[in-house]
Amino acid sequence: MEDVVTVVSAAEKAGYQWFSCPEHVCIPTPVASTRGGRYWDPLATLSFVAARTSTIGLLTHVLVLGYHHPLEVVKSYGSLDEASGGRVILGVGVGTLRPEFELLGVPYTDRGARADDALRAIRASFGNRHPRYDGPYYAFDDVVVDPCGLPRHVEMWVGGRTRRSLRRALEIGDGWIPFGMTLAELRTLLDDEDLSRRRAQRERFEVILAPEPPVDPVGEPGPCAETVGAYVAAGATGLHVRFVHRSKQHYMEQVSALSELVGAPE
Repeated sequence: MEDVVTVVSAAEKAGYQWFSCPEHVCIPTPVASTRGGRYWDPLATLSFVAARTSTIGLLTHVLVLGYHHPLEVVKSYGSLDEASGGRVILGVGVGTLRPEFELLGVPYTDRGARADDALRAIRASFGNRHPRYDGPYYAFDDVVVDPCGLPRHVEMWVGGRTRRSLRRALEIGDGWIPFGMTLAELRTLLDDEDLSRRRAQRERFEVILAPEPPVDPVGEPGPCAETVGAYVAAGATGLHVRFVHRSKQHYMEQVSALSELVGAPE
């Protein structure tokens, strides 16, 4: 964890806007061989990082909505939001790993509809000490949630890799943060006539894209700059980057090099 703090501190100094942490509770052994088995808990990780930094945003990428009651999210991440001075960004998703849902004993087949309701419940409750909500899956009234986050519009970015995930983001969220998609696939969705019209109607909407494969600004600055330019041209308002790296020191060099090459991304 100290290595994480070292890297995030360097990113903060270089002007990066946020640091992210994913969520998985329990990975089935056969799946771990392809997805990996170690996932730091996002609340604990972001809290630890928050205590050692001062400005960088704290992004969940992504919090699986089906694993949590909306008020649990508000209480946990609202506490972090208040403790960190308003640095929380809620990256949220529907979730795709069915065996994990089954292990946790939570519904899978209606997870999309549940996620929509959870997003609306969180929006109604974050920063609101006396939240009220009445939806198809979640309903509450006459309760106190304190801490609940600073009285502000907390950013909620919706993850996913489908047309529905982008529609969900446009309907309920503040941005879209897809994963595992090629540039061509991203362009197809972002150029969709109906979705483009919906985006144009939003005063502000973040599109956070993840360049693939990992970039190498130290070893290949030219191709790296071209890759970044291509994703920006596709519609990115921010980038969620991974680096080619051989060591912690090399990773930190990459962080600095990308900032110098194109300006600090997220």
